[in-house]
Amino acid sequence: MATIGPDETPARPADRRGGGAGAVWLREDPERTRRAAPLTRERIVEAAVALLDAHGIGGLTMRRLAERLVVTPTALYWHVKTKDDVLDLALDQIFGEVPLPTSRGEWRDDIRMLTSAWRTEMLRHPWAANLIGRPMLGPNVLSCTEFLQSTLVRGGLTGVRLAVVTRLLANFVIGAALTDATWRQIDDPGARAGARRHITSNPARYPTLAASGHLDESQWVDEDLFVRGIDVILTTPASDRT
Repeated sequence: MATIGPDETPARPADRRGGGAGAVWLREDPERTRRAAPLTRERIVEAAVALLDAHGIGGLTMRRLAERLVVTPTALYWHVKTKDDVLDLALDQIFGEVPLPTSRGEWRDDIRMLTSAWRTEMLRHPWAANLIGRPMLGPNVLSCTEFLQSTLVRGGLTGVRLAVVTRLLANFVIGAALTDATWRQIDDPGARAGARRHITSNPARYPTLAASGHLDESQWVDEDLFVRGIDVILTTPASDRT
């Protein structure tokens, strides 16, 4: 049997890939490694987004967040001070999932791509729209807003017109996402059809709504209405862009 000198290091079976009998005891336990990993703000935000997706804003508590991370609530406060901190970080994380167009093509196309992606992410995380209105100064939010405004500037908008159209687009995306997400959360597949029947059963009272197809899914798909709405905002006459 070979001996090992004082300056030599023995081979480590755990470094080998695969393994036979007994190899399981020479590999690190992935679950134990995950739990032992240092708590970071990134891990906190990831867990918070998962909780918000599953339970909504009311279902997020610091205690529940700590349980998900397998830490004590006190450990969280080394990284965040309040639940508001967590909500702000989670919301900014959602904006980080919005891909910014890189082609810098026709400016209206870039706006359409940005707003459609923004709406998609807000529908994936339906709690997010309810948090809009908080001071939004996170890096991802500001990057999206910077891209939005710089693209509008490429389209010739300046001054108050730039401010107005920026707000129109942002509010339209948020409102559309909030409305669409609310309908999707109603646990009744016939809810929209029932609302439409309520209108059409009262044509004398709601003649325009009955005639226009309001809430009629067979005529108007949410995605199509959203895209057309963005086009309406973007087709403001150039003479108004002052």
